[in-house]
Amino acid sequence: MSEGFLEGSIFELVVEGEAATIQLGRRLAPLLKAGDVIALYGELGAGKTCLVRGLAQGLGIAEDQVASPSFSLINEYPGPLPLFHMDCYRLHLEEEIEELGLEEYFDGPGITVIEWAERIRELPEDRLDIFFSIPDETRRHIRIKGFGKMAQRLKEYKLKAES
Repeated sequence: MSEGFLEGSIFELVVEGEAATIQLGRRLAPLLKAGDVIALYGELGAGKTCLVRGLAQGLGIAEDQVASPSFSLINEYPGPLPLFHMDCYRLHLEEEIEELGLEEYFDGPGITVIEWAERIRELPEDRLDIFFSIPDETRRHIRIKGFGKMAQRLKEYKLKAES
């Protein structure tokens, strides 16, 4: 895993394989608190659900519980800090998104992770955006950007990781 911080609160890295993407999720989990929102962006097969599996592991949730919520739209994983995993891939109309009541999960008792977050018009100001791109068959380029309180927490996390 090669990584580095850019200006501000942007963290970039390249991971090789699913195991490295899951490991990144485990590494990010300690950064998270109840009410946090993570918005995931990237094409099909980019590793979004793999990252969520790692987050679940890091939060004390069994990895085998985690599956892409493409057909259920929202999967809730109980744990010490619950994980709410949403997939907006099949949502196209603003009315469909409003009917889901996603905003009820924001600032809730757990962590909210949204795959295909570009379909949501209004995301909370305090969040992590994680962008996935596919440079080749096995590697993923991942860019993490913090907004609001998450920007500061991401910077502090980076300092702890370097210590």
